[in-house]
Amino acid sequence: MNDPIHPPDLPMTNAALYERGLVHIPGGVNSPVRAFRSVGGTPYFVARGQGAHVWDVEGTRFIDYVQSYGASILGHAHPVVIETIQQAATHGTTFGAPTVGEVRLAEELCARVPGMEQVRLTSSGTEAAMSAIRLARGATGRATIVKFEGNYHGHSDALLASAGSGVAEGASVTGTTPDSAGVTAGAIADTRIEPYNVVPTLDESVAVVCVEPVAANMGLVPPVPGFLEGLRAECDRVGALLLFDEVITGFRLGVDGATGWSGVTPDVWCFGKIIGGGLPVGAFGASAAIMSNIAPLGPVYQAGTLSGNPLATAAGLAVLSQLDQSAYDRLISIADALAQGLRAAFADAGVAAVVPRVGPLVGCYFGDASTFGADGPVDFASAAASVALGRYPAFFHGMLERGIAMAPGPWEVMFPSLAHSDEDLRVTIEAAHEVATTMSGA
Repeated sequence: MNDPIHPPDLPMTNAALYERGLVHIPGGVNSPVRAFRSVGGTPYFVARGQGAHVWDVEGTRFIDYVQSYGASILGHAHPVVIETIQQAATHGTTFGAPTVGEVRLAEELCARVPGMEQVRLTSSGTEAAMSAIRLARGATGRATIVKFEGNYHGHSDALLASAGSGVAEGASVTGTTPDSAGVTAGAIADTRIEPYNVVPTLDESVAVVCVEPVAANMGLVPPVPGFLEGLRAECDRVGALLLFDEVITGFRLGVDGATGWSGVTPDVWCFGKIIGGGLPVGAFGASAAIMSNIAPLGPVYQAGTLSGNPLATAAGLAVLSQLDQSAYDRLISIADALAQGLRAAFADAGVAAVVPRVGPLVGCYFGDASTFGADGPVDFASAAASVALGRYPAFFHGMLERGIAMAPGPWEVMFPSLAHSDEDLRVTIEAAHEVATTMSGA
């Protein structure tokens, strides 16, 4: 059988594939950060993955800390997940009709998250956030959205203002200004931007406050003590809804996501990545009372031909079946060893940097107290001050040359998986020490 993914006539070098991709794909990639514009150089094209590792089309193996930006929490090609997907595919790939898998996944999500009684599945995190915002507006009868500078909630028009992550690479302004051409002033007229880690004063025009409970799209910025609690209280004061965007933190921080981790219960949740086992998926949820506003029960329309896709629901259930408390204990141990090792590598080399860790998430900022304060960045402005130093590209390429794959942009975080071994961590930290030493002498 011919391989449809790697046909014999396709050039199998990274440079040749990139050039070929540029002909028919804008920028040669299907998500901007993958183009390496913020770090320079030519993107590597992944041919396969296994556990903690990926191999590019040239056969080079990398210890991978991208892990599909957190979706592959078990590592790549986990045998339970692959077997489940293969078995599900034998029954068909999509039906446009309800399936057992979507009921089971909804039950599992609601069982894990205190306060969430119903969910609606989508095909991406962007769809989940977009739909959740529409739900919040419909449920409250209000228009205003509050979001935080540097928080990313997908690429729907109303949320593409100070949206962090990849769009931050090209953003020159902050405030309530579109991050993208094609997003009109009208599309974000009801979007209000506030600095992360500061509780805003709300009024009764606010439908929903959207927040990453742990910011992970401007590097890794944890909530300061009292921030999430303050948002909860302020929303309650004016009758607004509180939305946790858990596309990254959902079922990465722990068995019950950010709700259990923080002790703060929002009104609305968004999920993605992990709950699809690496296949395209999203979900938003709330109490049964709030979700009763969703069609066909209520007037808030939301739909999707591929929503509840049977392969994605099967894969998501397979992943979640592996994520008990012992798995999270192990994952946090892996992340802690990585963070401590990186801190030591930078310190030994005399490179000013901070390496925050929140549960199994690990960040990296270059700079010192004069750059962003004693404890590292606390908001988008202080994260941007680190990025402006321009030190990340050298670190990224130095690590890549030594077989360590990190996200090709300074606004992202590292995603250690359950597949990363002690040996993977040793090699990673050794490489970081070498690169940091080189950077200190530059």
